[in-house]
Amino acid sequence: MVGALNTYVTPSGFWNPILWLIAFLISLLLAYIIWSRGEKSYKKETEQVKPFFAGNVIESKERAHVRAHNIYWGFVEALRPYYMALKRIHTGDVNDYVAWFIGVTSFMLIIYFLWGVKP
Repeated sequence: MVGALNTYVTPSGFWNPILWLIAFLISLLLAYIIWSRGEKSYKKETEQVKPFFAGNVIESKERAHVRAHNIYWGFVEALRPYYMALKRIHTGDVNDYVAWFIGVTSFMLIIYFLWGVKP
């Protein structure tokens, strides 16, 4: 039976908007309960926002920052040819990305309409 608030049965399952609305509201209620049980004594502009360094005084943010510029060195080195090819075609221009999106989508639609999907 098809209707605005009725269950719509398909070969692969069913769809009932009322059940989904109830599930969404229960999820919101659960999220609110978890949020409301949070720490009440937290104050944003106090010492609480500073990181804990076992009682050590932090001289500067630059010295406390953990540098990890080469954390993925092996991964990047192994895939260097791939990254170099990507760097060559990367322009940073949104028009290029939109053109690629339209071109690939058009190609996929042409393939779909020529051969189609057999049930």
